[in-house]
Amino acid sequence: MHKRILYAGFAAGALLAGCQSTKPTTTAKQPVLETLGTHEVPASEFAYVYRKNNSAAPEFGTKPSVTEYLDLYTNFKLKVLEAEQRGLDTTQAFKQELAGYKQQLAQPYLTEKSVTDQLVREAYDRMSKEISASHILIRVAPDADPKDTLAAYQKTTALRQRITGGEDFNKIAREASEDPSARENGGKLGYFTAMQMVYPFESAAYRTPVGQVSQPVRTRFGYHLIKVNDARPAQGEIKVAHLMIRATPGQPKADSLTAKKKIDELYSRLQRKEDWEKLVTQFSEDAGSAANGGELPPFSTGRMIPSFEEAAFKLQKPGDISAPVQTPYGWHIIKLIEKQAIPTFAAMEPTLKSKVAKDSRSELNRTAFLKRIRTENQFVENKVGKDYIFSKADTSLVSGHFKYTTPAAATKASKGPSDNSTLFTIQGKPYLAKDFLAFVQQNQRPRTGSEPRYAMQLLYDQYVDQSLTDYEKANLETKHEDYRMLVKEYRDGILLFQLMDEKVWSKAIEDTTGLEKFFAENQSKYQWEPRVHGTVISAASPDLLTKAQQQMKFGVYAVKENPLSSLQFKGNTTELLPASQLALDRLATQLATDTTLLLNTSSLLKPRKEESAALAKRRSASVLNYLKQKGVTTESFYTPKGTSAAQAVLFSTNPAMLEASLNEQNSLAVQITQRNFQKGDNKVVDELMSKGPGTYNVQKDGRYYAVTIDKALPAGPKTLSEARGQATSDYQNYLEKQWVAQLREKYPVKINQPEVDKLVTK
Repeated sequence: MHKRILYAGFAAGALLAGCQSTKPTTTAKQPVLETLGTHEVPASEFAYVYRKNNSAAPEFGTKPSVTEYLDLYTNFKLKVLEAEQRGLDTTQAFKQELAGYKQQLAQPYLTEKSVTDQLVREAYDRMSKEISASHILIRVAPDADPKDTLAAYQKTTALRQRITGGEDFNKIAREASEDPSARENGGKLGYFTAMQMVYPFESAAYRTPVGQVSQPVRTRFGYHLIKVNDARPAQGEIKVAHLMIRATPGQPKADSLTAKKKIDELYSRLQRKEDWEKLVTQFSEDAGSAANGGELPPFSTGRMIPSFEEAAFKLQKPGDISAPVQTPYGWHIIKLIEKQAIPTFAAMEPTLKSKVAKDSRSELNRTAFLKRIRTENQFVENKVGKDYIFSKADTSLVSGHFKYTTPAAATKASKGPSDNSTLFTIQGKPYLAKDFLAFVQQNQRPRTGSEPRYAMQLLYDQYVDQSLTDYEKANLETKHEDYRMLVKEYRDGILLFQLMDEKVWSKAIEDTTGLEKFFAENQSKYQWEPRVHGTVISAASPDLLTKAQQQMKFGVYAVKENPLSSLQFKGNTTELLPASQLALDRLATQLATDTTLLLNTSSLLKPRKEESAALAKRRSASVLNYLKQKGVTTESFYTPKGTSAAQAVLFSTNPAMLEASLNEQNSLAVQITQRNFQKGDNKVVDELMSKGPGTYNVQKDGRYYAVTIDKALPAGPKTLSEARGQATSDYQNYLEKQWVAQLREKYPVKINQPEVDKLVTK
């Protein structure tokens, strides 16, 4: 996939750069830069790609720069031309993949960049302030019938008149609001900031002075009245940890009192400076955070339960803890970790752009875009055709059962309005009534209580917007040079990927005979420099270094895992139960596949409480015999002599086992490397190579090293297995050069030098 991206983006620069620039293409004959066989490459195409990918380079515009890039581009175009000759651009898979890329690439061109920029800046500016508000909601659907919309608006206006007349806002919210939570909270929403409410609601809240009530505000939920209770500077983002004891509102009183008693006791212990993490690990009933010291993800205003949020933001210094705070989930003690100010605009801009694209404010962008392309693409309505399709609106449309039959092709054209009447034109292209009526049948839905003409109007508006957008998409390559060139780059890249894989990438891996021959012919490129074989122990302290050195003297290291600890026998016999036989089978496989593992034959099974030493000995012998029958050889058996962990069942000769044992508390305490080293592999070994075999203790960059050089290895040739990665890469380059040479023979390259010289500006 990385290769595909590389080739698909051969000449791709910043996708969004110049998205709104419009350069219609011309149909006039363009100058040719070069000819590949009979295929002409326009000078403008190469000039565009060269500028896009090289304009920032110091050598841009010099003859060597232009010549070098033209050579690369010619090779690229030859490969694409070969893919086209083989018909790879006609396959269904290719067409589907390109269509997917075009869909993605088109998105930046189907918005109004200036509107997006304004909305992003507005959102950031609003984030400097937090609003506390209450609201009353009267529900009405976004596409409700005008009479229902009017009724909801009038109801909302009447409620506002009562409030401005002196009645209490929260009291009316409890009585009349259709937001269910208003019964409990009187419509109070607490503090919020930008991007936390739907856009029309947010805008009204930020425009309304403190203490005032807004005019009715329409959102997708209905009409709102908003009372702004307070405004304050933004508090930024906060990170806290908490210790929680669960207590739900409906639990028995005794349980509630027990929870309160627990949290108070824990608060007292924290005030006596007991360890926070220890108490959280032992007592917090939030399983998701207890193992991490109670830490929660950072949050800003409006993201948490109000009581929790209020207590958290009151904490001043990192390490401060709150008194117990109650929420619907239980009791919490909150510890402040850090407070963060609002990031800079530059830091937040990418995130805000993404949020704006998904937020309800994106509708403003969509509206501006449709308005622009309606004008640009000369959208013209035909009143006669529009009246005709509205005459078809009846109760079947409201019930969702509207049916339409396309008129037969042989039907004589009617002199008056008909199914073949033009509804509207886009750049002169007619859109017919029959196509819209087919769209209606496909996209209708029941709209109980609506007027048929209103239902038809909603579908008509949807059809117009979709037609305008589809027309714009279909003509992006004509209107935007950046888009046209980007689509071409992706098209060529997709074409090239399959051919490159066949001719170069996979071939170099699968053609083992060819790789071996290439390696043999180029053996001089694959040589070892002088090396040493040895061991490097790196430790965080002198004590750890000494401990590692002492244990390495034995050459074997205890494995903590004991695969025999769970073995079960039938009664007081040596007969294994079936599950234990499976466990031994797994151990036998492990010993066979990992040759560094050794089984301690002197300490297989320890006597259990209910068995004698003699029985344990017989069972050990039985286990040993079972493993031998399963193919475990004597090379895997080991009797430790004088090691400090002689009671272990398994040992390993792999130093990684010792490293893991010493790093239980700190993963970087000790590092052990045992292999061949050449110059540049290890900076400590580099300094000791010339000293020859021996053990050397070195302190460097705050670490303590013991370097043992066993022997010096002379310079010499690498084997193919040792150089396979580099050799395969070189072989791929060799195959590609061969292939390009063949293509240049098949499609002779003729350069139009005067056109090339026009690009040389330095």
